[in-house]
Amino acid sequence: MESPRTLLESVGSSLSAPWGGTSNIADLDGDVHWVDFGGPADATPIVLVHGLGGSHLNWVQVAPLLAQHTRVYALDLAGFGLTQANGRHTGIPANTALLNAFIDTVVGRPVILFGNSMGGMVSALATHARPDSVAGLVLVDPALPLPIRIPDPVVAAQFLVYSLPYLGEQALRLGRRAMTDQELSEQMTNLCFSDPTRADTEVLAAGAALSTIRRNFPGQDSEFLQAARSLLTTLARPREYRKALRNITVPTLLIHGERDRLVSVAAAHCAAASHPHWTTIILGDTGHTPQLEVPDEFNRHALAWLSHTDLIKN
Repeated sequence: MESPRTLLESVGSSLSAPWGGTSNIADLDGDVHWVDFGGPADATPIVLVHGLGGSHLNWVQVAPLLAQHTRVYALDLAGFGLTQANGRHTGIPANTALLNAFIDTVVGRPVILFGNSMGGMVSALATHARPDSVAGLVLVDPALPLPIRIPDPVVAAQFLVYSLPYLGEQALRLGRRAMTDQELSEQMTNLCFSDPTRADTEVLAAGAALSTIRRNFPGQDSEFLQAARSLLTTLARPREYRKALRNITVPTLLIHGERDRLVSVAAAHCAAASHPHWTTIILGDTGHTPQLEVPDEFNRHALAWLSHTDLIKN
């Protein structure tokens, strides 16, 4: 009989195999699922970090091309994807520490971090905490301190519910019960894409398959909400986060969708103005996950920047 860890690796590989991924489990104060997309070992490796409610699948459309240039890893943060929390915290500080432990233990050398949404915040804070472990930083529609403006009403209502004890848990549980796994996958796409018709059907199917697996994970709603509330707390009291961003000295690329409903492009413009040494690219007619919505354009910009900064050779 296969061990639970072996079974999890098998399940993970079945999800990422169409894009050349191989599933692995690391013991980082508990099991952490990660995917190896391969690639040459003579350049600085890339670690891909997903956002709130995401997983390694958020990167499958860009990882194969990146892996032609360097070794590429993607991990599932605690409470997401195939990494169950199992008693661990899933908030921003805990997952920042987990990311640094992953770099130290699994990769074992300085990396280039790509972080989307909450993963952008985690990647920035990990860089601030351990600048010796990060050679470059790519922030993809990262969670940023928001300028004063009217937020997207659907997003604002959703996060208001997340912030409320008991109501948040009930809303998530009832919403998950009311939808099929395919509908859950499509709902995330509708929220994150400017044009949902751009969604890749194979990625949607893999997301639905992951949702099916996660229905058997106990505590997934409370783990999600712990992360969401930690994210909101960091953004509501952003002084330490702003300080961490100011202190980052490694080469940094900010890529942001102009039509992002979750993190407004105004926040990206503010961040760019505050950090003129960053390279900033605003993608027109693009939402919150450009690596999924416009993967070819995303890779073109990312590879050009990586080559320009000599982090990898194009």
